[in-house]
Amino acid sequence: MTRTRLWHSKSFYLCKNDRMAKAALSLKAAMERAKAASRTLARASTAMKDAALGAMAAALRHSSKAILEENRRDVERARAAGQNAAFLDRLTLTEPRVEAMARAVEAVAALPDPIGEVTDSWRRPNGLQIEKVRLPLGVILMIYEARPNVTSDAAALCLKSGNAAVLRGGSEAFATNQAILRALKAALVQSGFPEGTLTDVPTTERSALLELLQMDDLISLCIPRGGESLIRFVAQNARVPVVKHYQGVCHVYVERTASVTDATAIIVNAKAQRPGVCNAAECLLVDRDIAEQLLPVAGKALREKGVELRACPTSLAILRRAGVDCLAATPGDFGQEFLDLILAVRVVRDLDGALEHIERYGSEHTEAILTQSLPAAERFTREVASSAVVVNASTRFNDGGELGLGAEIGISTSRLHAFGPMGLRELTAQKYVVRGTGQVR
Repeated sequence: MTRTRLWHSKSFYLCKNDRMAKAALSLKAAMERAKAASRTLARASTAMKDAALGAMAAALRHSSKAILEENRRDVERARAAGQNAAFLDRLTLTEPRVEAMARAVEAVAALPDPIGEVTDSWRRPNGLQIEKVRLPLGVILMIYEARPNVTSDAAALCLKSGNAAVLRGGSEAFATNQAILRALKAALVQSGFPEGTLTDVPTTERSALLELLQMDDLISLCIPRGGESLIRFVAQNARVPVVKHYQGVCHVYVERTASVTDATAIIVNAKAQRPGVCNAAECLLVDRDIAEQLLPVAGKALREKGVELRACPTSLAILRRAGVDCLAATPGDFGQEFLDLILAVRVVRDLDGALEHIERYGSEHTEAILTQSLPAAERFTREVASSAVVVNASTRFNDGGELGLGAEIGISTSRLHAFGPMGLRELTAQKYVVRGTGQVR
């Protein structure tokens, strides 16, 4: 290499390192502003927060045209990149979906403010009065992929729970997220909230994410929401506490006493209503005593919705005898999160067989039992350790809005701090307030 070429090479790397250093300093300054804002948010009144949430919902509606235009571009890029239908469905916004985002923000405003709530109290023999009181976590880093609605959900939930929000969306929805954030930030400024209340990470570079994950002195909690590879990357590289949601391998078990008609309707809803989301069913377990009656009916209904069936040997034989098109399942199909119109099917001997399968292949997200037997339902709910256990209803109900929590910031499959949909209360900690009259130890 000539001296001139060597100088240019060194110059390039020095410039690159300089840019990275400046970017890191910029990120740290942004997190410091978020930390400062979190102290103001912790003191904000319920009325002030609710007024800001109303302004945020109005801003989403007012900016709907601009949001949808940016989303159209993001969807076109994703389609050109060969993303599948389920991915495109998660990414796509429509006027009704933007309206649903605005209504979700208003639903958060209508919820009780958790901050300052006394969750327990008792008096000690020495006269000390003890209370447990909810307080904000501080600064919440939300990392997510092609789900633009998460931007407004996370911003609303963090605001109502008194937390500053730092949002880092994926590259596929970058333009859409920026349009949503512009609307929300303007509403917050107009409502009197400080800079740093809502912070976006204006890059999708992994280096920026790695920097953020080390800032445990500024960020209180990280919530990754997306594919398993993203969550594992965050968990393996974070010094910041992480609430994890690895997979949504959700099962529907049809017990031998179930109604074939009712069970079929629930199975079709659980799989086909919106297959690209984490609470969609990925595996159908059928008691052998009802398999001959249920599988032909349910199989045909699922195929009419375009669902590809991957069946165990027993269910494969039953379905093919009934003229239902299906494929032989491979071992890898069980425990798989398809996020698509694909369903693994297995006949099990009984409730014990279903419980054993779920224990082996489940991800502790959502499991449902369809039954007319109260003892079977009670045993299933007692022994299945997933974040939601559903009796005679669709797995799709494991959702913050459907459970009455308002919008959700994600569904935790970790059993520490939060388990299941994370609403307002799951974005708080609890402190002890001890009131005395001069007691000493």
